[in-house]
Amino acid sequence: MRILYRIFLIFTVVIFSMNQINAQYVTNVSKRGTSVAAFLKVAQGARATGMGGAFVGVADDASSMYWNVAGIARLKNNTMMFDHTQWIADLKYNFIAGTMNLGSFGTLGVSLTASDYGEMNVTTVDEPNGTGEVFSVKDYAISLAWAINLTENFAIGFNPKVVYEGIWQTSGYAFGIDVGVLYNTPFKGVTLGMSINNFSSKMQLQGTSETVLYDPDQSTTGNNGRIPAQLYSENWSLPLTFTIGVSYKVLNTDMNKLVLDVDAHHPSDNYESVSVGGEYVFNQTISLRGGYKALFLRDVEESFTLGAGFQQRLLGNISLRIDYAYINFGRLNSVHKISFGVNF
Repeated sequence: MRILYRIFLIFTVVIFSMNQINAQYVTNVSKRGTSVAAFLKVAQGARATGMGGAFVGVADDASSMYWNVAGIARLKNNTMMFDHTQWIADLKYNFIAGTMNLGSFGTLGVSLTASDYGEMNVTTVDEPNGTGEVFSVKDYAISLAWAINLTENFAIGFNPKVVYEGIWQTSGYAFGIDVGVLYNTPFKGVTLGMSINNFSSKMQLQGTSETVLYDPDQSTTGNNGRIPAQLYSENWSLPLTFTIGVSYKVLNTDMNKLVLDVDAHHPSDNYESVSVGGEYVFNQTISLRGGYKALFLRDVEESFTLGAGFQQRLLGNISLRIDYAYINFGRLNSVHKISFGVNF
């Protein structure tokens, strides 16, 4: 049991230290816009999203690689998931994940997150209606996870990843890792989860589209005002987030299951917030979900979420499931998510 206490101690010390650093050097500053790869903050998995994003203490499907990677260690079967998000401003995100149970050697997982912004016209000051060229924006994140149950009550997982962002002829890479733990407390039905997401190197966008024509002395006439010059972007980290979640299984029978979860988030690029949510499952087939995101967060449009799911068991241990989630985004209208999954 000593290793469990040490791991919990490390998580507690890291989170406490980050809070102290922020309190000492930053006062009443949200830090919004101080990270790259904002697409990593788009929630994955319609089931977790329907629960208000309160899933770190539950983490029991393939989307756990996004929320709390330790959760895949508790999956008894192999799983596959495809998740599609219809985001605001007609943006689209796709998430594909799969896990393989290795028995006493733990569980392996792989995931891919990709964006689809469509093509846009290249415009300039001289040609505001377009130059005839088009450009696209692409975001990708590929991860390879591993998690294991150290005891019957304690699981830990790691999820290293490669993140890519590109716009027109400019692109950049970053390497990151997620770390998560799950602990079944001595209190019946209560599980504690903790995760650190996107601990990473920094990313800098570089490419030929940063080349510009520059006039070094605009006050002088007759000089060369079209000297080629290179712009440089700053280095930024991925959106680092610490989350602590507690789930409670209110009901846990074959006919009726009800789980509630509360997550507290401490991001590197925003204020702290709390998410709450729950899921009711009838006869292991029909699911109803609800939650509320970003409690206590200032100037945010996200609010309540709703969701539903249907699962059908086939031959043996094979089962298919479909899940839907709705997120209210206030003045930005709404977001819809749909997930398809198979357990085998």
